[in-house]
Amino acid sequence: MKSKIIAALILAVSLITADFCPVSAASENEKAITLRICNWEEYIDQGEWDDDEVIDLESGDIIGRNSMIEDFENWYYETYGTRVKVEYSTFGTNEDLYNMLTIGDVYDLVCPSEYMIMKLMADDMVQPLSDGFFDPEVETNYYIKGVSPYIKNIFETHDINGVTWDRCAAGYMWGITGFVYNPEAVSEEDASTWKLLENPAYRRQVTIKDNVRDAYFAAVGALKSDLLTSEEFKNRADYKEALQAEMNDVSPETVDKAQHYLQQIKDNLYSFETDSGKADMITGKVVANYQWSGDAVYAMDQAEEDDYYLNFAAPRECTNIYFDGWVMLKKGIAQDPSKQQAAEAFINFISRPDNVIRNMYYIGYSSVISGGDDGRVFEYLDWNYGAEDEEDVTEYPVGYFFSGDSEDEDYVLTVPKQQLKRQLAAQYPSADVIRRASIMVYFDQAQSEIINRMWIRVRCFNILSVPAWAWITLLFVIAAGVIFFLRRKAAKESMYT
Repeated sequence: MKSKIIAALILAVSLITADFCPVSAASENEKAITLRICNWEEYIDQGEWDDDEVIDLESGDIIGRNSMIEDFENWYYETYGTRVKVEYSTFGTNEDLYNMLTIGDVYDLVCPSEYMIMKLMADDMVQPLSDGFFDPEVETNYYIKGVSPYIKNIFETHDINGVTWDRCAAGYMWGITGFVYNPEAVSEEDASTWKLLENPAYRRQVTIKDNVRDAYFAAVGALKSDLLTSEEFKNRADYKEALQAEMNDVSPETVDKAQHYLQQIKDNLYSFETDSGKADMITGKVVANYQWSGDAVYAMDQAEEDDYYLNFAAPRECTNIYFDGWVMLKKGIAQDPSKQQAAEAFINFISRPDNVIRNMYYIGYSSVISGGDDGRVFEYLDWNYGAEDEEDVTEYPVGYFFSGDSEDEDYVLTVPKQQLKRQLAAQYPSADVIRRASIMVYFDQAQSEIINRMWIRVRCFNILSVPAWAWITLLFVIAAGVIFFLRRKAAKESMYT
């Protein structure tokens, strides 16, 4: 009897304990904030650097031991006393991300490119940043204290429906587009124009981006080359505004010309590509690749490891200045202050200069953060590109980015002259290139439909582009076939009559 009572007590205790533990764990999990982030593939430091990858700045060493996500989770708990769990996802293109959102995927924080940020704002899908995010007196507000004056001005002077970009978006990485090319096979003169895409001297040796916005931008640049390079146009008082208007022209005439241009150059190109262009350049399969500057840097770095040197050129007509930025989504944040705080804290954490450097080193793109009073980003730039024992050197001013003054003597690098055509020129373009840089603006629904239809015709067989002589020939062939069939049929019938 006594043994039965003891067994019953043991069973009761075990059941109570079993019930209690999951409740405790669930209670602990409920305290953690789940932050769902969606970013470009391979676009954040994953950690696990080798010891020889230490960035040994004079101000102190920087190395990525853990992933940026893991470090953020630990930093958030140490800073705010609350656990945050990041659910991290990736996407391949802006259009992929938009499709994911429209079919029901829910994220709190995403990182699209400039034109997609504008679209999300226009669709009223974006949660504005809090007023506290912009307070430079808050110690952990690394973004507002460190964002480049050049980038800050772009965000503050462009708007969607009267709301400036900076109220809803925080920049992440930026750059320009141009051609990474093999200087042994392509001249700098030929590489410095959008017309390289149509140049028969490089037939089947040049690639172009396989997305409508980048391809359309390149086509417009080539079509309007004479206008854009004319002294009259370049000397206009409203040059920047006029350049933006020309490069984002979606008039029926320009769209029609761009469609025919892209259809005509298809036979001259090696391919339309999304990510294979870098590898094709490194292996020598192609001699020039229309590329985002960050990927151009990657291609140049990888090729250099095999003593194979590539250069980068920004088209003389114009270049696209692009940026990717963080926006919070209303559907994910859902008026939850704790989620919004975690999302804004993530933006600030990766905007801290040491983390900025880690991300730039890992992915090869340029951060929108210049550092403000913290000089480590400029120090890293000098560490990366500053001349050491080279004899053929030159001064390279980058003050427009770091202080807003292109002639600021505090931000002048002494670099090997070869860098004027290589990684440095891609990551931090000269003031002259920046002057002819234009953004891709948001196209509304009607404009997007027109552009997308154009793109379908370019990438697919366009029946309307078949010339009249081809239709006539086809009709003759069909008619001949029908006549031949009828004669054979008549001949067979006559054999049996």
